[in-house]
Amino acid sequence: MLKLIHSDGTLKKNIIKTAECIVDAYLNDKKLILCGNGGSAADAQHIAAEFVSRFYMERKALDAEALTTNTSVLTAIGNDYSFDRIFARQVEAKGKRGDILLGISTSGNSVNVIEAFKTAKELNMKTIVLTGQKVNSKLIKYCDVILNIPSTITPRIQEAHIFIGHMICEYVELKLFGDKNE
Repeated sequence: MLKLIHSDGTLKKNIIKTAECIVDAYLNDKKLILCGNGGSAADAQHIAAEFVSRFYMERKALDAEALTTNTSVLTAIGNDYSFDRIFARQVEAKGKRGDILLGISTSGNSVNVIEAFKTAKELNMKTIVLTGQKVNSKLIKYCDVILNIPSTITPRIQEAHIFIGHMICEYVELKLFGDKNE
């Protein structure tokens, strides 16, 4: 059974910290950029869609983009540079100081996500990762906030990631737009 919250409450605190960073970014006309591979790519797209469309309430669209969706851009960068650069080049093109890069990597060692984080740090973007328990993750040293699931089992990590993504979406909507569902 997956125990979602670390015994010291770190994960809970970092979920709230993440949501507050996103609220602050939106209040300052910044955006959320997301990336990941495979199932994590699908989660990046899912979370971006919740912000752009809506989660629970009718409200204005929020600027969020998954870097996993434009096949022409992905294949051009992969062909002209390498697969390792597919997200970094897009962060370079789209990211600005104060924007947020949310990377999703169950292992914390996805080279293309690490490269995106390096680029984001050069641009003074905030960096947040959803990852698993792996303690020797190469990605962690480039992160402002780490949301690490206390598991090494990929399906459990991915299930927790989308659950946390939904928690963050709900928190952001409530903070920015109040509870309009009452």
